[in-house]
Amino acid sequence: MDPDLLTVRSPFVNFHVLADESGLHLLDAGFIGGARLLARALERRGWSDRPLRGIILTHGHLDHILNVASIARETGAWIAAPRLDADHYAGRPVYRGPSRVVGILESIGRPLLGFKSFTPDRWLDDGDLIEVWQGLRVVHLPGHTAGHSGFLCQRRKLLFCGDLFASYRAFSHLPPTVLNMDRELVSLSVSRALSLDLEGVIPNHADAASPAEHLARLSSQAARRG
Repeated sequence: MDPDLLTVRSPFVNFHVLADESGLHLLDAGFIGGARLLARALERRGWSDRPLRGIILTHGHLDHILNVASIARETGAWIAAPRLDADHYAGRPVYRGPSRVVGILESIGRPLLGFKSFTPDRWLDDGDLIEVWQGLRVVHLPGHTAGHSGFLCQRRKLLFCGDLFASYRAFSHLPPTVLNMDRELVSLSVSRALSLDLEGVIPNHADAASPAEHLARLSSQAARRG
């Protein structure tokens, strides 16, 4: 157990809580039941009384941003998010090609699940530094969405890689074509991630393996595509 990192797990998508001297910061905000799962996870860790200062987003898909507006409103947390996914936060994403399937599903899901649009307090671009958790550097990893980004903690050689790939032992895989805005860019983003000086990665769709094991699985995915 990392003393300042908590992963909130759900059947749909994981998200993370980062703790430092200023308080807590979410890295994405989960999907259906995310707020309830967050409260339960914080209580188990003994963090319920610690203030939530910020919400940092990897990208704009609904399973990552459904709860952002409500959590920010209840806690006063600031929101930082990739600039190129602005249409997603506004509830008006434009999907093209095979990814239009996602657009249809999200257009149904937003009103059904009570999504509230929001405007980030800070727009994130490639190379920006967020001064939390010993420093998180924005690494633009497009393809899944236009703005999809990872967050690199250089001191720990650890990359939170969002939906760059799913990591489940023998079932690890890159996102299916229908979930990506540009499949070719996903492959380039995998190469970019692996070019970094890393000891581990943490995906949002993953089992409880170590960051080092997730990194080995990502490397294996890249090797298969040679």
